[in-house]
Amino acid sequence: MSAISADKVLDCSGLLCPLPVIKTTKAIKELQVGQVLKMIATDPGAPADMEAWAKQTGNELLASEQEDGKFVFYIRRTK
Repeated sequence: MSAISADKVLDCSGLLCPLPVIKTTKAIKELQVGQVLKMIATDPGAPADMEAWAKQTGNELLASEQEDGKFVFYIRRTK
């Protein structure tokens, strides 16, 4: 379990690409710059998708981990 505190949690469990990416894009826009989104996904492609998404959008992927068969991402809004 990560020690990063999240300002918002988005559970995308059971959703397949591209839905986790679309929902993450929408959720991150609801945060202020500097706030952190915790996104949970079960899609096996999510780690690669989120890494590419962070590079494309310029948001910071602080951490990604696997927890109880789910992928957990911490993303800081940078702009």
